[in-house]
Amino acid sequence: MTAIRKPSMILVDVDGTLVDSVPDLAYCVDEMMKQLGREPWGENKVREWVGNGVERLVKRALTGSLDGEPDAEEYARALPIFRALYADNTSERSYLYPGVEEGLGYLRDQGYRLGCVTNKAAEFTLPILRDLGVHDAFETIICGDDTPRKKPDPLPLLTACERLGVAPEQSLMIGDSMSDVKAARAAGFQIICMSYGYNHGEDIRDYDPDAVIDSFVELKRYL
Repeated sequence: MTAIRKPSMILVDVDGTLVDSVPDLAYCVDEMMKQLGREPWGENKVREWVGNGVERLVKRALTGSLDGEPDAEEYARALPIFRALYADNTSERSYLYPGVEEGLGYLRDQGYRLGCVTNKAAEFTLPILRDLGVHDAFETIICGDDTPRKKPDPLPLLTACERLGVAPEQSLMIGDSMSDVKAARAAGFQIICMSYGYNHGEDIRDYDPDAVIDSFVELKRYL
């Protein structure tokens, strides 16, 4: 167990950390594929692709690969279809992971300043946080379209530091993916990762976060 220095600010990722949003994302991907006259992928496949924003998810669905670039014309048709579907289905099937409410309550009771940093666009992030009852837990929310660059770039994390007036070395990130680890390291943050999140099928331990936990309730051991 790595010793975690007591932070002043804790930033939390959304998809794969707070919320299992794959059921809604997979529904929207599959409906989009059907509207394009193509075969749906199913939830298990979509689960491997989530975590880098809607644009990248749509590209992955069109190419069937993590890094492929689709036909520009098909992508231009597909993205608005997906956005319209997801606007109506941000939290129809998604849910907070077990332990999240208790864990956030503990962090608030301990006086930690909490922020949310996600690559998901604001138009989808704010509704899902409100619908699932955790929006007001956070002093600041940095969405994927709030800064010119997304995680794994450190800019969103450093923007949260500026907003709340906290130094990076006094800050901790809670995430689930290599994108979160890379952003935290580049920003000078400590990082705790969830074992259950979205990391494209890879074990998050391979990216050497400071700690890996199975539930937000386990934060009490470290904080």
